[in-house]
Amino acid sequence: MTKTIKEQTVGQLGGNGSVLARQRRDHAEIDRLMDHYALAEGDERERVLKEIVRLVFSHAFAEETVLWPVVRRSVADGEELTSRVEEEHQEINDLIAEVERLPQGDPVREEKIERAFSLIRQDIRDEEDVLLPRLQEATDSARLRRLGAVWEAARLTAPTHPHPVVPRRPPGNAVLGVPLSGYDRSRDLLGGPVGRGARKLLALAAGLLFAAFTAARRLRKRS
Repeated sequence: MTKTIKEQTVGQLGGNGSVLARQRRDHAEIDRLMDHYALAEGDERERVLKEIVRLVFSHAFAEETVLWPVVRRSVADGEELTSRVEEEHQEINDLIAEVERLPQGDPVREEKIERAFSLIRQDIRDEEDVLLPRLQEATDSARLRRLGAVWEAARLTAPTHPHPVVPRRPPGNAVLGVPLSGYDRSRDLLGGPVGRGARKLLALAAGLLFAAFTAARRLRKRS
């Protein structure tokens, strides 16, 4: 079996543009930020946490939208491997959603952050040691670079915060990701949540989009 992507050269991963190299760079940055969070204090600590959240959720969205469908098609036990990672993603999603509702300084909030960080580190290891090497075995370097370009485009336009309404798999996550990404990036730019009315409108728009997409798929299957 191919060794963990953590120990391979960039060339072995398919080059700088390969999805494997891009994944590893993101993972290294997430690890660095979590270490920084542990040492930071006050406003700097909160700034680092926000940066972690933005990177983790845009990264996971790109995986679930672009990468895991390829793993399920290309790897013999891809369904089992991606299901396990998706469960980790969902638990991280739920924890960070709770963190964002709790006030700074609340000890429960810090416990949930520590649990989320532990899960993120476990998720990185599962991906780098098991799932991504299996994809590497089944995929040539040229395809890994093509996947890397699509993955990067998805990451740059992805939601940057947890959303309970977003499914873990396409097409639902891709359909709902468009309006929610706009909301999240406005929130990041303004430095906090936008108004309640805007949240309700975006939630409604996301629900309508998903319902319309589901209905269209059903009609196509019947025709």
